Amino acid sequence: MPLLLPGRPRLGQASLLALLLLLLLVAPARPISFQLPGKARKCLREEIHRDTLVTGEYEITAPPGSSNGPAANLKITDSAGHILYAKEDAIKGKFAFTTEDYDMFEACFESKLPVGTGRMPDQLVILDMKHGVEAKNYEEIAKVEKLKPLEVELRRLEDLSESIVNDFAYMKKREEEMRDTNESTNTRVLYFSIFSMCCLIGLATWQVFYLRRFFKAKKLIE
Repeated sequence: MPLLLPGRPRLGQASLLALLLLLLLVAPARPISFQLPGKARKCLREEIHRDTLVTGEYEITAPPGSSNGPAANLKITDSAGHILYAKEDAIKGKFAFTTEDYDMFEACFESKLPVGTGRMPDQLVILDMKHGVEAKNYEEIAKVEKLKPLEVELRRLEDLSESIVNDFAYMKKREEEMRDTNESTNTRVLYFSIFSMCCLIGLATWQVFYLRRFFKAKKLIE
């Protein structure tokens, strides 16, 4: 069995890593489902890049044995509290919006069912939220631009590659910002340490002269 030494990855390893990353991104995202109790509020948060198309489908199912239908409100907001989508008495529907800045987006479901005296069954919420390449409808693009299946797949891979490049560029930018912050912090700590040492040296010198004058005044030393 060959021994792989640490260092720069070989070409085959780099290709394998790129292929695995592509497979992970190409794999379709699965919808999220969770239980929503009566008079409860549950939120899902996700960070999304700027100028990114976001689409989603949701469905709220009434609890089994309930005489009323599903009763819940849906609201999607950014970190500043701007409402991007809102729906009262949401049952089933779709939404779409385009982000303006890189931000944390939040989708909140709030149940309107009363808690009651007994145990109220929970509502089932299914949310399928996509963004970026996943949100694009390539079947519609193929019809509009009259693309062949191979051309559609190439377009999809091109968009996926562009998305990966943008992600790496953003990660590089964040790494540069963090490095600049660390360097600035280290410089401030260095200056503060030098200032503290100067203060301590000055204080020690003053104590030596003060004690010498004190001992001379008491004629303990000449």
